[in-house]
Amino acid sequence: MRTNIEINDILMQQAFEYTDATTKKELVDIALREFVAQHQKKDLRELLGKVTIDPTYDYKASRT
Repeated sequence: MRTNIEINDILMQQAFEYTDATTKKELVDIALREFVAQHQKKDLRELLGKVTIDPTYDYKASRT
């Protein structure tokens, strides 16, 4: 998706220093992936203690 946005030049330069990205597009892609991954982990942590896991469950048996 093509999008035009204004990004703080200083923040962009600092972000480049922490990655191997060579383009702004690549840098924004990395940042968005990291943002989503962090929130997915947060969602999983919120489930901690709320979900019961059966240690004897055989997921392979359900495939046949």
